[in-house]
Amino acid sequence: MTRLIGLGLLLVGLLYPFAVYFGMEYFAPWQFGLLLGSLWLARTLLGKGGPGSRWMAVTAIAFSVLLALFDSPLLLRWYPVLISAFMLGLFTLSLKYGPPMVERLARLREPQLPANAVVYTRQVTVVWSVFFLCNGLLAAALTLWAPLSWWMLYTGLISYGLMGLLFAIEWLIRQRVRGRP
Repeated sequence: MTRLIGLGLLLVGLLYPFAVYFGMEYFAPWQFGLLLGSLWLARTLLGKGGPGSRWMAVTAIAFSVLLALFDSPLLLRWYPVLISAFMLGLFTLSLKYGPPMVERLARLREPQLPANAVVYTRQVTVVWSVFFLCNGLLAAALTLWAPLSWWMLYTGLISYGLMGLLFAIEWLIRQRVRGRP
């Protein structure tokens, strides 16, 4: 059940900009808040996450409650900024309290990382932190000053394309660092 809720949050996160753009005609902002809040609450109640996971869930639930209370279309547009802030927090805090997030992910596949790989994963974690900072700032700027269509285009398509591009570039660099052709 926990995986199903996690998948639900992932799908809602991916489809959220389109749901806001196309759904505002049919649904009120408080209904979006109810859906988001319910998913995050269920994840919290069923999940086994650590303190960081609970902190994110409490923040997302508080956002959902505010969205439901204020019923504001503008407030709807802040959710992608919140998600970028979560990711920025996870990656930057992992740099301080270790191990860096990318190292954790790398160790899932290769538990005994060589020293140069540990240094490399730290650098990649810094790159992702910068990405999430820039992504969140751009999403916030679009929320404040751009038409809804621009916001939807960036948060629903362009930002994911940029993430994919960053993954691809990092993969190519990793192959070179590891000495693979």
